[in-house]
Amino acid sequence: MTNNPIHALLISRSIEVIKDGQAATGAYLASPTFPTYQYSWFRDGAFIADAMSRVGEIASAEAFFGWCDRILTDRREQILDLVARGERDVEDVALTEHLHTRYTIDGQESGTEWQDFQLDGYGTWLWALDRHSIRHGRDRTAFAEGAALTVRYLCVFWASPFYDWWEENGHRRHPSSLAPIRRGLLAASGWEELDPGLRKRAAIVAGEIAALIAAEGLHDGHLTKYFGSDQVDASLIACMTPFELYPMGDPVATATIERIERELAPAGVYRFLDDTYYGGGEWILLAGFLGWHHAKAGNLERAQELADWIAAQADVTLNLPEQVDTHALHPERIAEWVERWGPSASPLLWSHAMYLTLATSLGMTGVTER
Repeated sequence: MTNNPIHALLISRSIEVIKDGQAATGAYLASPTFPTYQYSWFRDGAFIADAMSRVGEIASAEAFFGWCDRILTDRREQILDLVARGERDVEDVALTEHLHTRYTIDGQESGTEWQDFQLDGYGTWLWALDRHSIRHGRDRTAFAEGAALTVRYLCVFWASPFYDWWEENGHRRHPSSLAPIRRGLLAASGWEELDPGLRKRAAIVAGEIAALIAAEGLHDGHLTKYFGSDQVDASLIACMTPFELYPMGDPVATATIERIERELAPAGVYRFLDDTYYGGGEWILLAGFLGWHHAKAGNLERAQELADWIAAQADVTLNLPEQVDTHALHPERIAEWVERWGPSASPLLWSHAMYLTLATSLGMTGVTER
């Protein structure tokens, strides 16, 4: 644990940024100042809710879970129809018919073209709800219908190719996207609020996902960016922390983290070597994930180093951006994105959330991580 006073200020500021970015409906805006990100994603939001749960902001986390539940229950008939058709033939369902990955704060589709078929966020919200309910002894009943619909949907479509965390490679299957689905289903399989048959199916599918990743998602002993690749992606960190696909000390976990450290983590953390989005800078939230993993593994010096790096990227108002381009992989590509969408998003709520999660894991928030 560091005595650097910047951390106390940044912890407080991060909670404030997230609260300010949460709508009355419970949705977390990805970034309130970046027009393209003025929506709420299941993936980002679940990690944000988990961070707020960790620092004791129970109402904030449950407001987001309520938003997720309403998104799903409002689409009950659509989901049941998709499930029925998918059980007959998954190819009978067009990509455009699937649930979206992001919604407006009042729970509507965005109305704009996007890479919407992404399933990992739906698994991640189940995981976050599970951890929150265990951490604080909270009742899940209010969210049970949305959770059950999620489980039904994921059990049918999990093996379909869909877009990754970065909304790319939609024709691929990705370990970092399958891992949260597995973890969410595994969590739901233990919930008494759900039908026993559905719980049993969730457990079976969770096992099938793990087996498929072991069979097709490895190369030379490490996890890969997508099936058939020999490359790594920093989102793979989440396969270990927090989704526990491979436990600490497992050879696959060790090899994956070692390669990410070697290729993608010179100071902050790059997404992947071919990244050209805003030049391919170092991402705050990924530094948070890597630090979180090291903290849980007992590598506290490396975890603290990453926390200090994150704090050093905050601007004068202590806002954390999505990424920093000081050492961009492809600086020649920065201008085209600035021209298209403006400067890189700041503040990014997911960046602040992962900083809070790392700070909690290092004992800097005064709360014991659970």
